[in-house]
Amino acid sequence: MPARLRIEKLVYGGDGLAHHGGATVFVPFVLPGEEVEVDLAERPAGVFRGSVVRRIGDSAGRSAAPCSVFGKCGGCHYQHIPYDRECEFKAAILRETLRRIGGLTWEGEIGIESAEPWGYRNRTQLHLGRNGGRPSVGFLAPRSHRHVEASECPINAPRLNELHRKLREMTRERRLPGSIRSIEFFVSGDQAQISLPGRRGPLPRKFRTWCADGLDVNRPGAPVDCPSGPDLLRVSGRSFFQVNRFLVARLAELATRGARGRLALDLFSGVGLLTLPLARRCSTVYGVDSSKAAIGDLRANAARAGLPVQAVRMGVADFLRGFAGRPSLIVADPPRAGLGGQVVEEILRLAPPELRLVSCNPATLARDIRSLRAGGYQVESIRLIDMFPQTYHIESLVLLRRH
Repeated sequence: MPARLRIEKLVYGGDGLAHHGGATVFVPFVLPGEEVEVDLAERPAGVFRGSVVRRIGDSAGRSAAPCSVFGKCGGCHYQHIPYDRECEFKAAILRETLRRIGGLTWEGEIGIESAEPWGYRNRTQLHLGRNGGRPSVGFLAPRSHRHVEASECPINAPRLNELHRKLREMTRERRLPGSIRSIEFFVSGDQAQISLPGRRGPLPRKFRTWCADGLDVNRPGAPVDCPSGPDLLRVSGRSFFQVNRFLVARLAELATRGARGRLALDLFSGVGLLTLPLARRCSTVYGVDSSKAAIGDLRANAARAGLPVQAVRMGVADFLRGFAGRPSLIVADPPRAGLGGQVVEEILRLAPPELRLVSCNPATLARDIRSLRAGGYQVESIRLIDMFPQTYHIESLVLLRRH
C-alpha cells in the first residue's frame, strides 16, 4: 500500500526528503510542503526511496515541465521548479551541506551567478536503442540503463538538437552499425566534435564516412575552438571543458578576478580556462593536470595567446609533493572527488596566502573546507555559479585566505 508523506525539503541529489515510520525517504520530482503517496523501496542503512504514485496537493510554486520525457529521462531533476526558485533551493542546499559535512556555519551571502536556463549545454551523450522493435535515439532513465526515446533536449544547444535530429534520421535509414550504442557530441558555434564513449583508438573509417554524409561533420574527434573572454581555447576529444556555453567565460573571470602575485598554481587546469587569465595577472603560472590531452591543449592555447605558462602533466598530489616554491595564489578546479587529503596536506605545507576553489560537488567541497579551516584558512566568500540549470548539480566558487 502506498505511503502518504509530506516533503520537508530538497536535498543534494535532486530528491525531496521526508520521514515515514522513523525512516528517511528520498522522493524525486517533488517540492517542499507537497503531500504525496509513494511506493517505498528500502535501501541500505534503513533509507527508503519513494516513487510518486499520486500528488495529493501540488505546491503553488510548481511549474509545468517543457520536456515531454521529464521524469522518464535521467538528465533533469528540476524542470518542475521555476528557475529563480531553483537557484534559491540550490543556495540553501549548498549552505546546509557546508554546515553538516564541513562544520561551516556560513551566515554571509551566497552570491548567485546565472544565465539563460535553457539551451545552454554544449555537450551531450545520445544513446541508441530500440522502441517497439525499431531503432531509436534518446537518453537513459534515472539510475538505470533503460533507453528513453527523445527527439530533442531543451537544455541542449540548438546545434546539438540539430545533430540529434540528423542522428535519428540515420538510425531510421539504418545507416549506423549495430555495434554503436552511444555517441557523444561537443559543439562550439558551428563546429562539432564527435566521439564514441569508452572506445579507445581511432574511429572506424566507415563511421567517419557516415559522419561526413549524414551529420555534415568531416573530422570526427577533431578538436574544436571554444571562446572564453579574450581567449580561444582548443578542446580535444578527451579533454574536459565546462558544459555551460553561457557561463564559461563568467566562471573564468570570477575565479581569477583581482589575482596578482609572483607565482600562481592552477591545479587540475584542464585546457587552460583559468590558467590563461592567471598568466595575464601573475608573473609565473603553473598549469597542472594528469590528462595528456588536456596538457597538450593547454600548451597550444598558451602559445596561441602568447602567454608564458608552465604546463605540467602530472598528478596534482605528486606535483605538489615535489614543489618547493611559495605560491602567492592557488586556484583549483578538481573533479567531483574534490581535492582529497593528500592535496590538502600539500596545500597546507605550501601555505599560499590565498586559495580559490571551484567545485562541482558540495559534499567533497565541504570535506575539503573542513580540513583547510583546521589548517589555518578562513572562508571569505562563496558564490554559486549555476552551470547546470534544471539539474541538481551545483557549481560553486569559494575564496579562502590564510590567517
